Amino acid sequence: MSRRDGGRRDTRGGPRSSGQSIPVASGAPRLVYGFHAVGARLRQRPESILELFAASARRDPRMQSLLDVAARQGVRVSDVSPERLDGMLPGIRHQGVACSVDASERALDLDDVLDSVEGDPLLLVLDGVQDPHNLGACLRSADAMGAHAVVAPKDRAVGMTPVVEKVASGAAETTPYVMVTNLARTLVELQERGLYVVGLAGEADTDLHAAPLSGPLALVLGAEGDGLRRLTRERCDALVRVPMSGSVESLNVSVTAGICLYEAARQRRAASAKNPKKT
Repeated sequence: MSRRDGGRRDTRGGPRSSGQSIPVASGAPRLVYGFHAVGARLRQRPESILELFAASARRDPRMQSLLDVAARQGVRVSDVSPERLDGMLPGIRHQGVACSVDASERALDLDDVLDSVEGDPLLLVLDGVQDPHNLGACLRSADAMGAHAVVAPKDRAVGMTPVVEKVASGAAETTPYVMVTNLARTLVELQERGLYVVGLAGEADTDLHAAPLSGPLALVLGAEGDGLRRLTRERCDALVRVPMSGSVESLNVSVTAGICLYEAARQRRAASAKNPKKT
């Protein structure tokens, strides 16, 4: 069922898409909380922070270090009581720090992301993941394994929420999260740009470790419980499965993402070591 061939277009030279990407967030300011998420926002996009809220009862070295960074970046800081933070973020472990951010951020365009990649792109595509904890964990794995972006459909998928940013532990600031209006069409456009589109399916005949994952690649994972949708499955160049040795029948989508991204990174490192670039 593979469509991979030698006539693929260069990843930067293929046709550009019809502008499917949408803003990561829009509307009223939202809250980012926790040391990892707030710290990453301070380092990566301090201009997007409207105000930083720090619990007045906490002035340990970790908090002081964060406040020092905020001061250097010129971010306004407000000392607030722990009770006020609890009211702003009810039922959430905020660690005594949060910030309000400008939610009217620029749209992330997948073509721009791909055009900026040096070498072979690696994308993680999530077909309808709705659990913010799973998305946050996927972003964290994507960052760790060097993926250039995480792509998801606009509908039937979780957006960039405070919970996602907290679980991602800073990866939400370093790994682009691109939401598109038509995922099936986007996969075709990725193929036209030369990416090999590999979907994960438990019933596939090919093991993940036997699939060629060292070139321009988009790994496509389905939603929790439902797996890949029919159109998404049909647009993939190949379907592979994670080999299972134990008694469980399936893995959490974020665990599967970590395994697949690691295998892709391993193959890419091996290919690079085998064919080092000449200087």
